[in-house]
Amino acid sequence: MNRDASKVWGYFDHNATAPMSAPAREAWLEASDRHWHNASGLYPGAALARQALEGLREELADCFDVEDPERVVFLSGATEANNAVLRHLAASVDGCIAVSEIEHPCVAAAAATSFGGGRIRPIPTDPASGSADVETLARWIDRGEVGAVAVMAANNETGALQPWAEVAALCRSAGLPFLCDAVQWVGRLPLAGLGDAGYVVGSAHKFGGGTGVGFLLLPERGGESFRGQIGGPQEHGRRGGTENLPGVAAMLAALRSLDDAGLAEAAARQSELRDAFEARIADGLGMRPLADGGARLWNTSMFVLPRGRNVQWLARLGRRGFSVSTGSACSAGRGNPSAVMAAMGLGFEEMGRVMRVSAGADTGADEWQALADALAEIEGEME
Repeated sequence: MNRDASKVWGYFDHNATAPMSAPAREAWLEASDRHWHNASGLYPGAALARQALEGLREELADCFDVEDPERVVFLSGATEANNAVLRHLAASVDGCIAVSEIEHPCVAAAAATSFGGGRIRPIPTDPASGSADVETLARWIDRGEVGAVAVMAANNETGALQPWAEVAALCRSAGLPFLCDAVQWVGRLPLAGLGDAGYVVGSAHKFGGGTGVGFLLLPERGGESFRGQIGGPQEHGRRGGTENLPGVAAMLAALRSLDDAGLAEAAARQSELRDAFEARIADGLGMRPLADGGARLWNTSMFVLPRGRNVQWLARLGRRGFSVSTGSACSAGRGNPSAVMAAMGLGFEEMGRVMRVSAGADTGADEWQALADALAEIEGEME
């Protein structure tokens, strides 16, 4: 089989991490060479690094139509951001926080630790669409039963798009803080509206910007008192620690290269390839996709294998050159029930047969076809 050497062939785990894009790599190298000084220093080289960092802050603010660049906080990624926001909310909000039951572990576990189990209201999920139940949340808000809300933009396991815009509107009307983990949305779908959503979190390595760097957008009102990591005056006093300027430069270069027109083209092409893949494995192998009753990320398919354990399939696919996942990388290998899968109505035995594939914008039709072929071959081996 002829394979394009310029990209990673058979890689279907983009929801876990994406390879660094060429623009990001170039920006990282340039920033590392030119701006290696500590941006908090008082000498000319440090001042130039500070100027570059603030320029990047303004650029990210522009991406989200945010007028005040100081609402942008650069940090190490989504886990740090979500932990910091939830600690802040737990200390500043009275009552409960409503959290969708399909949140990533860095939200679910941080909420449980910061608020305690008695102050968390799990927002139920529609198993057909994989989407959080907005009507239930609206009733809680109308009754004054919650003081804050956390709902992700798109689910990392099923790809199900969440009603974050509706939730943001409800929270604005009620004056409630809203945390939106937009890690899987940014770099795949348009950013319009996210700048007004409240606390918004993104992570560079999901869209080709490199690992160990991300951002937090603070809300227009109510974020002034936010303090995350302490121990230094960096990030306008909101996150102590020397800023990762090369990482920030790479993240912005990756995001800059993902214009809406290009994303729309990738979405149309990849969703068509994904749907054809799902139709084939459903008809030929009886593998049913999850959350296909609603809108999903164009790159994601999660399905239940017909027999055996998913780790057995994973190993056989790996020997054939495919990289896939059994679900969230942050939960993989622990043998614990998945909250997302439970919300989708799966039993414990079925959870051990779940597989997730998540493509990139340049994943080829030949790769989707070859993956379906490989699953058919492995199914025969498992008999």
